[in-house]
Amino acid sequence: MLNFVLKGKIGSNGIASRVREEILSGKILFKDRLPSERVFTEIYSVSRGTVRAALKLLEAENLIEIRSGSGAFVSYDRSKNIISPIENANPLELIDARFALEPHVCRLITLYGTKQNFASLDKLAHEMEKSEDDPIEFASADTAFHTTLTESTGNKLLIWIISQITAVRGQAEWTKARNLTLNKETIKTYNSQHREIIEAIKSREPEKAASLMKNHLETARLSLTRASGT
Repeated sequence: MLNFVLKGKIGSNGIASRVREEILSGKILFKDRLPSERVFTEIYSVSRGTVRAALKLLEAENLIEIRSGSGAFVSYDRSKNIISPIENANPLELIDARFALEPHVCRLITLYGTKQNFASLDKLAHEMEKSEDDPIEFASADTAFHTTLTESTGNKLLIWIISQITAVRGQAEWTKARNLTLNKETIKTYNSQHREIIEAIKSREPEKAASLMKNHLETARLSLTRASGT
């Protein structure tokens, strides 16, 4: 059985988060088969619907492929997708790289985003707000939120670049930083900032949305800096 399967009840975002970390870190390899839905339900004491929701999240991120009648297989080829600078980046470098890109991502969404995109962001914001007491669930929904922001631009190059940066979240150093920084107060702050960003995007205010994203990333960077003692 794969190492990420740990006992304890957890939601779909939490299951997705654990599997994602194992895939991006290379502990689960390209073409590996994931445990069956039945195994997931037994380990985490959840319904098959919860497991399927987790697997669909991973499939939407192009990390796995769900084959009818055969199961779920890793479709993410780490050797082809992670380049050395990304692989060796630390959490603070991740934030700095995001700072260079995500404010402009917000500008693009205000120009090209659709009502369906906005509805997806609202749904993920709700998921994060329900997870104030669960850092793992919050972190998974947060990753999906920022991924959805980029995908909503429709810019394939930006989507690819951000996917490479997001791969850092699968590293052990990022997981350690997340555990040190994500408490209820910090999650509340992030949730409030996410809502402000969404409202600016929906109001079609590009510079306001970009400014709010900068503030959000500055908050995250300060939190990481304090946690690392630098």
